[in-house]
Amino acid sequence: MSYTHTVAVSLSYDDAVERTREALAEHGFGVLTEIDVRATFDKKLGADAAEAVGDYVILGACNPTLASKALAAEPELGALLPCNVVVRRGAGDDRTTIETIDPQTMVKLGESDRVREVADDADARLQAALADIAAGSDAGA
Repeated sequence: MSYTHTVAVSLSYDDAVERTREALAEHGFGVLTEIDVRATFDKKLGADAAEAVGDYVILGACNPTLASKALAAEPELGALLPCNVVVRRGAGDDRTTIETIDPQTMVKLGESDRVREVADDADARLQAALADIAAGSDAGA
């Protein structure tokens, strides 16, 4: 089962993180949380674990309008929010990978038509953001 949408771009890791933030904002998402996985692994597990994961950040993206609709339909969906977006690049990789949660995962877990509408909207927005990132990468390469 696929539960993410993915693009790989020729942007540097830092540029990809910046472009991802911009593309999310352009499609109505704010970043509520940020987890620097590499820094966390370095602090908790040591340099070898941090090196193994490479550059890796998890952005907790939220579109308040969509989140409020989803929670009104099924309050339990709060456990699946915010929509996680990963930007990662392993040592020696020549491309940076950006992945978003596939909001259709929510539909698979619930049965509400209202949730399906929210998931469809979120899915379209997240895929559009990924397309914008990929298009910007090609233009800048």
